[in-house]
Amino acid sequence: MKKHSIVIAGGGSTFTPGIVLMLLDNLDRLPIRQIKFYDNDEARQDIVADACKVIIKEKAPEINVVKTIDPETAFTDVDFVMAHIRVGKYKMREMDEKLPLKYGVVGQETCGPGGMSYGMRSIGGVLELVDYMEQYSPDAWMLNYSNPAAIVAEATRKLRPNAKILNICDMPISIENLMAQILGLSSRKEMKVRYYGLNHFGWWTSITDQAGNDLMPQLKAHVKDHGYAIDFSDAGQHVDKSWQDTFKKVKDVYALAPDTMPNTYLKYYLYPQDEVEKTDPDYTRANQVMDGREKHVFTECKRIAENQSTEGSTLEIDEHASYIVDLARAIAYNTGERMLLIVENNGAISNFEPTAMVEVPCIVGKNGPEPLTQGEIPRFQKGLMEQQVAVEKLVVEAYAEKSYQKLWQALTLSRTVPNARVAKELLDDLIEANIDFWPTLK
Repeated sequence: MKKHSIVIAGGGSTFTPGIVLMLLDNLDRLPIRQIKFYDNDEARQDIVADACKVIIKEKAPEINVVKTIDPETAFTDVDFVMAHIRVGKYKMREMDEKLPLKYGVVGQETCGPGGMSYGMRSIGGVLELVDYMEQYSPDAWMLNYSNPAAIVAEATRKLRPNAKILNICDMPISIENLMAQILGLSSRKEMKVRYYGLNHFGWWTSITDQAGNDLMPQLKAHVKDHGYAIDFSDAGQHVDKSWQDTFKKVKDVYALAPDTMPNTYLKYYLYPQDEVEKTDPDYTRANQVMDGREKHVFTECKRIAENQSTEGSTLEIDEHASYIVDLARAIAYNTGERMLLIVENNGAISNFEPTAMVEVPCIVGKNGPEPLTQGEIPRFQKGLMEQQVAVEKLVVEAYAEKSYQKLWQALTLSRTVPNARVAKELLDDLIEANIDFWPTLK
């Protein structure tokens, strides 16, 4: 089996150590000869990558490790670019969440005005990575899980139509892990799913076991009363209080379309006022992350680098991120893995916009994804999706054309924003806050 060279773009991310541990845990499935770390924030990357060097030395000393802020060094001789960048870091995420709340509007990093603000920052960053990859390793594939995935995917479709980039999100995987636990299965891979939607905006229409037995009735019985909540006392990922609340809220989202299973993020669009009411405008999710995971990961990384040993480390393998290995393997070895990806519709949903970037099951091989046809979708979901896809397309057009008008329209069209006046006032605030990141709108 060929050994691969990987660059992790976003080498200073708090998620990087968990992903490195996951890659090292899967070397039998995806052999690696080289891991590179690339970031444009050298100081931040030093903390994370220096610890990762120690981890790699202990677990797989044969792997060559490179840490760099130079694009040519980073992107030359690579097979996969694993991209998880956050332009503006958590400080700008905090702003994305807090500014809308001033207007009584949902403050969330990927949904509503916060997602549009983040999207306007992310587009340039992701396009830059695509351009580096195409310049220095034109045969490589980018596995992109940078947020907001819907806007980033639309931007690459429109502005880099021939790029070898696969956009993927971990939220459906986290939800399917919970579904598997609800159903008493040992793994989500025991389920075969049908699903359609946009990123953070979709529905499962069928869940069976591998023998074809329908698992939906059992799942519906649980979700009707509990959402995706289970006994979290012995669970791992995504189970702090805010996530537990999110999983419980699914029962209200489910009630609107009880023949399907919803993505958790739909609560922001269908019950925005509930989300605003329970959010502390002075201490949002960004603050929780900065005081929680960021502090923990950085403290641990510094300790590992200082001691040149991982002994006693509390850094955890990001097991649910093993989908990244599944995706890389599908490309490298033509495995035909079935995965949910964000792809151009082109008839996968027959009664929906052909150029929309939809999230549907795909068969993945060495030439990329082949979307599986989902047929026609019901009017309720179609109406919601048409509104949301228009928002995403308007954001990308606003970025490409530097158009104030189109971004105002995007904000006005979002289900999370009550009217055009609030949209305009909020936009003016966002422009001021993003002065160092957005193109100048006119």
